[in-house]
Amino acid sequence: MSKILIIEDEVAIADLEKDYLELSDFEVDICNAGDEGLKVALAGDYDLIILDLMLPGMDGFEVCKKIREEKDIPILMVSAKKDDIDKIRGLGLGADDYMTKPFSPSELVARVKAHMARYERLVGSQKPQNDIVEIRGIRIDKTARRVYINGEEKNFTTKEYDLLTFLAENPNHVYTKEELFREIWDMDSIGDIATVTVHIKKIREKIETDTAKPQYIETIWGVGYRFKV
Repeated sequence: MSKILIIEDEVAIADLEKDYLELSDFEVDICNAGDEGLKVALAGDYDLIILDLMLPGMDGFEVCKKIREEKDIPILMVSAKKDDIDKIRGLGLGADDYMTKPFSPSELVARVKAHMARYERLVGSQKPQNDIVEIRGIRIDKTARRVYINGEEKNFTTKEYDLLTFLAENPNHVYTKEELFREIWDMDSIGDIATVTVHIKKIREKIETDTAKPQYIETIWGVGYRFKV
């Protein structure tokens, strides 16, 4: 049974989320403070974390940052804050998704299932020999899920790695944000395609010499992105 940790200070909301997730056969634990949630998240063997932004003890941004430094599991950030800057900051710190309160419990369950299915397929897949993608100084070891830039290994979150690999395997093809969102996040009608822009920015910071003049991932204004070879 997959295990989920909810870090949420509003007890009624946390209990409601737990009830719906348990009905979908997930095992769920709850923490009501940021510092406590961080300790439990790092010590436990969880498959996904639902993380509130406004928490006592330590806010969700700091919790997300510290979890991401040690674990690569999906993090779903939730908040009553609707500002895009909060979404961008949360996603930039390594969250895989961002939901704005209020939301329906069924939507939460749908997103949890989508993220976990995607993560399990990609991380759990094993190949008999290493599958390598190599383009102009970028070397992607698909079997080990490791990326090297000019011989130096760089750390990528799950979604950053997936997005980079997909673009590198389909060079010179222009993809819209909507197409990339469907491909990488496996969700058609739910979610925020601004997630794609944030992840492209984070990837460029790791692979480009000059992010203002990208040599690998080009922005095709008004359309989307393409990996240039």
